[in-house]
Amino acid sequence: QVQLAESGGGLVQPGGSLRLSCVASGRTFSDYSMGWFRQTPGAEREFVAGFRWKTYNTYYDDSVKGRFTISRDNANNMVYLQMNSLKPEDTAVYYCAVGRPILSAQRLASAYVYWGQGTQVTVSS
Repeated sequence: QVQLAESGGGLVQPGGSLRLSCVASGRTFSDYSMGWFRQTPGAEREFVAGFRWKTYNTYYDDSVKGRFTISRDNANNMVYLQMNSLKPEDTAVYYCAVGRPILSAQRLASAYVYWGQGTQVTVSS
């Protein structure tokens, strides 16, 4: 059974940093795209950052580019999201996702198959 589990969320002041972790179990994900999405109440789940399968190219939403960094550890089926210079608008539930989206669907939540339960990130003073 495939499972994804996120951790590392919490409350942080504007300008602060957090590191999210996601561990995948149930199979090997080295040949899958892995990514992070986030969602606020009443909004669609939106793409934050991800690794493209096969090439391992990284992709970021423009709103986080230069502040967030995604990394992965295939040996341990882990993916991380280092978040720096956090802003109140980064407040959301963050989800880890795994799948094999076609290139044009890389940023679409519907293109990912496996999801974690989410971890809350709150940026507030």
